[in-house]
Amino acid sequence: MNNIKHIFFDLDHTLWDFEANSDLALEAILKENTTINVTDFIEKYRPINSEYWKKYAVHEVTKEALKYGRLKDTFDALDYEIDDELIHFLSEEYLRKLPDFDKLFDNTHEVLNYLKEKYKLHIITNGFKEVQNKKIENSNLKAYFDVIITSECVGVNKPNPKIFNHAMESAAAATENSLMIGDNLQTDIKGAQSIGMNVIFCNFNREPLEEEIIQIHELKELLNLL
Repeated sequence: MNNIKHIFFDLDHTLWDFEANSDLALEAILKENTTINVTDFIEKYRPINSEYWKKYAVHEVTKEALKYGRLKDTFDALDYEIDDELIHFLSEEYLRKLPDFDKLFDNTHEVLNYLKEKYKLHIITNGFKEVQNKKIENSNLKAYFDVIITSECVGVNKPNPKIFNHAMESAAAATENSLMIGDNLQTDIKGAQSIGMNVIFCNFNREPLEEEIIQIHELKELLNLL
């Protein structure tokens, strides 16, 4: 890690606590507009949402299909009758409210303050541009990062090498001097490795790994690695 000059972070599930913030946004919109049990909904929604994002990453579904389908499929799984107009409304309300919540993983600001003194910091995220930018602003993260790359702006999602190459060009960085830090083995780690970047896997859920990859279980461990 001695030659690292640029560090690229993923946003959701790495710095910004997506599940906690998503749960709060879902609770707000569902209590306001439905009679469904929020706990039951969230339990079904999480794996469905995850599958939609996997499909979105490889362009199997569009942005609009993701936004509608993850809610529709969850309501269907719970046998809750709801019309399409309300689902579309809830979809937009969810994205409007989501960035208002600002829970970060423990020690995020401490770690970023430390790294900012030593490296150029950037973000590469698969999220929607308008939503991700609001998350960064509302969580007081913007000042840490020089370049913020969203898949929507590039036209491809991680792990497509194009988004990582675009990030290199935007940051005027070389792959051998660049490090990708993220929570997703496929989109963040494999994608970055495909163009020769160094990687650190945020294995916050302590998944068993079949190969040797530098990993951390909490962000504070970066203080000893970098």
